[in-house]
Amino acid sequence: MSIFETFLNYKVFVATLPLILSGLSTTLLLGVTSIVIGLALGLVLALARLYAARPWRWLAIAYIDLFRAIPILVLLIVVYYALPFAGLRLPAFGAAVTAISMVAAAYSAEIFRAGIEAVPVGQFEAARALGLRPWLVMSKVVLPQAVSIVVPPMTSNAINVMKDTALASVVAMPDLLKQATQAQALAANPTPLIAAAGVYILILLPLVRLVAHMEKTWTPARR
Repeated sequence: MSIFETFLNYKVFVATLPLILSGLSTTLLLGVTSIVIGLALGLVLALARLYAARPWRWLAIAYIDLFRAIPILVLLIVVYYALPFAGLRLPAFGAAVTAISMVAAAYSAEIFRAGIEAVPVGQFEAARALGLRPWLVMSKVVLPQAVSIVVPPMTSNAINVMKDTALASVVAMPDLLKQATQAQALAANPTPLIAAAGVYILILLPLVRLVAHMEKTWTPARR
């Protein structure tokens, strides 16, 4: 049997493609939901780390350090399989969103923090001199500049989140990888897994090139 018949079997590809694509919408929904939650929570954590009272600042730092260190797969297993023993049972989608977004928030927090700290101190002082209240200084002056600075690394983080959605298959989520694995088992051929890899590339490669373009065109202008 040739390599094409084993890994690039056209008949198997055509027969299993509907099953593979049935998991694509789940993967996209899981990824987008986790990215949005991770961004929102990450911003809160970044602000808490920079400006909150000391106990809250310590909690934010502890959260960021812990969830940047823990592997998502381990956290996913804990959330889905261990929490029911504590009386909290989440569906597969809820468990996957919880685990992935908690880790994404930790990385987003550090990116936001770097962006806020990159805003010149003079911007803070000028805003205060105009009599703006602290929350207006942050929302109207600092955050718009910080967000424009962190767009490239935040987009790169979003790509990582989308890739991490593949781990949701361990909790029986009918995502792209899970459906491809099922198709591979039914066909007794690895072609569906190669097809799933191709779908991931089609989704993520444009984002990868976008990040490269933004880093090339935006970063030098800010130096």
